[in-house]
Amino acid sequence: MKCTNCPRRCATDRVTSLGFCHAAAEPEAAAICVHHGEEPPISGQRGICNIFFAHCNLQCIYCQNHDISRPTPSPSAPPPFVGVDAIVDRVQQLLPETENIVGFVSPTHYAHAIPAIVDELHRRGLFPTTVYNTGGYDSVDTLRALAPYIDIYLPDFKYSDPALAARYSHAPDYPQVALAALREMYNQKGSALPTDERGMAYRGIIVRHLVLPGQVDNSLGVLDSLADLSTGLHIALMAQYFPPLPGLPDQLGRTLTQDEYDRVTDHFYALGLYRGWVQELDAQACYRPDFSRPDAFNSNTL
Repeated sequence: MKCTNCPRRCATDRVTSLGFCHAAAEPEAAAICVHHGEEPPISGQRGICNIFFAHCNLQCIYCQNHDISRPTPSPSAPPPFVGVDAIVDRVQQLLPETENIVGFVSPTHYAHAIPAIVDELHRRGLFPTTVYNTGGYDSVDTLRALAPYIDIYLPDFKYSDPALAARYSHAPDYPQVALAALREMYNQKGSALPTDERGMAYRGIIVRHLVLPGQVDNSLGVLDSLADLSTGLHIALMAQYFPPLPGLPDQLGRTLTQDEYDRVTDHFYALGLYRGWVQELDAQACYRPDFSRPDAFNSNTL
């Protein structure tokens, strides 16, 4: 398998060696659990069944999921679910507890396996809404191949600053790559986010942006790019950053200030963006996963 799933296109044969993300050919889920902390049209009252894939094609230095995203998972992480059947078995157990929605979290490096997972769910008579919850560093070709299998795109748009993307996520081309990916998602889904009688979304895009401490200008540039694409996009503007590890550079060792977040939210409204969600600053105390537990996020609230 010469891997070209993501824009790094490292062409690693994942059967015999490991590329940047350190993922093998067979899909590996580090955790599969019911999660209540996504945006309201995705979480609803009962939550979403999230498949948290092991490893990641970005390796952000401030990743809150670092226990499972790093090349070598934390010793405290539980044994992974390996292979399509093992993943679908677990999803089948949990899906009745949820709003009948399945999320693929950090999925880019396992994008080749998503059709098989969805097909196996369908074979078992399960037809959940599917959510592609990505860091945003996706290739257009991969997204086009996934179009028949994904109902809702939930991408991050992390950076407008290439130098910052290189420093924090080893991806200096992130701004243009992520914007091209967003355009493809937009071409597939448009800006509408239709919901059913329960208020649950069944198609569309929600773009997330995490505001980083000391990097307000980066966030303003992200919002400029999103507004240029469409002011009708649904955007989740997040204040939840916390330092997940010691020794982080710049100002990543602290949380966001109210002034920093106010400057970003003011720009959001000034651009005419009007759809989405804006967190309160106290979200910094939430969203701190513990992947040593089977319910890694259930103690956290939106």
